[in-house]
Amino acid sequence: MLMRVLVIGGGISDEREVSLRSSKAVFDAINADLHQKEFYDWDGSEDWLAENAQRFDVAMPILHGIGGEDGQIQAILEKYNLKYVGSGVQASKLCMDKISTQKLLAENGVRVPAQAVVNHDEYLNHELSGGPHVLKPILGGSSLDTYLQRDDKLSDEQSSVVFTKYGKMILEELIEGDEVTVPVLDGYDLPLIAIIPPEGAFFDYENKYNGASQEIPAPDFIDASIQGAARSLSRKCHDIAGCRHLSRVDMILAENGEMYVLEINTMPGMTSQSLFPLAAKKAGLTWEQFVEYLIQLAKK
Repeated sequence: MLMRVLVIGGGISDEREVSLRSSKAVFDAINADLHQKEFYDWDGSEDWLAENAQRFDVAMPILHGIGGEDGQIQAILEKYNLKYVGSGVQASKLCMDKISTQKLLAENGVRVPAQAVVNHDEYLNHELSGGPHVLKPILGGSSLDTYLQRDDKLSDEQSSVVFTKYGKMILEELIEGDEVTVPVLDGYDLPLIAIIPPEGAFFDYENKYNGASQEIPAPDFIDASIQGAARSLSRKCHDIAGCRHLSRVDMILAENGEMYVLEINTMPGMTSQSLFPLAAKKAGLTWEQFVEYLIQLAKK
């Protein structure tokens, strides 16, 4: 049955560039013989959607970061009764807030790194910053303004700049081990993906998109039973948070054998270099089939 599909991209966050790449890749993959499709570069308001939502059967809000993953666009789509792919308002809002997500997961028996919300002075004097640690924004994604410090604190100049921008940030213990991400797709069991950044670096914004990192689905160097446990844990996190249709759970398989969950992404990247499409391909879905499956999920 032919459907009228609206792909929403762009948006208002610091991740706008990636959102545009993701959404345009999804738009291009929609079969024009099966659906009428239209692209909308969202400006953060509801004016255009108020006038046009009724023209579409489903929406695909392929937006990353603030506005797209925090419940804002979802609330607008629900206001105008337009079905959409992805998690609803409450799950989106929860997962965007890394502290709230970690608290809920910990309350449900999921192992998470020790962390605290700190201002500049608290960062300089906190016990966690005395050892290997990560400093990252409370809201946001794509590892923007995320710092991994193995040997020392951020310099005074760096820390002053970043805390001036954010005010408060998450200070988190650094867990050493294999960095993996586990895509969750309703109706499928997708493989774990191991992430190997360039030597001496980590999977920051630059290394996510410059092709320098290795991304290996179902890697041989991780025992199959451990991969299965990680997939089960990711589904548990997806369900605890109330996510819908798809998510991606980032975790560390620590050197002591424990699994630590870092965060849940409610709208994973959908570019040609993104991890979720890579996992879907490994599970037997072409890029076009995967996008069509998302449309069908939204319809339901």
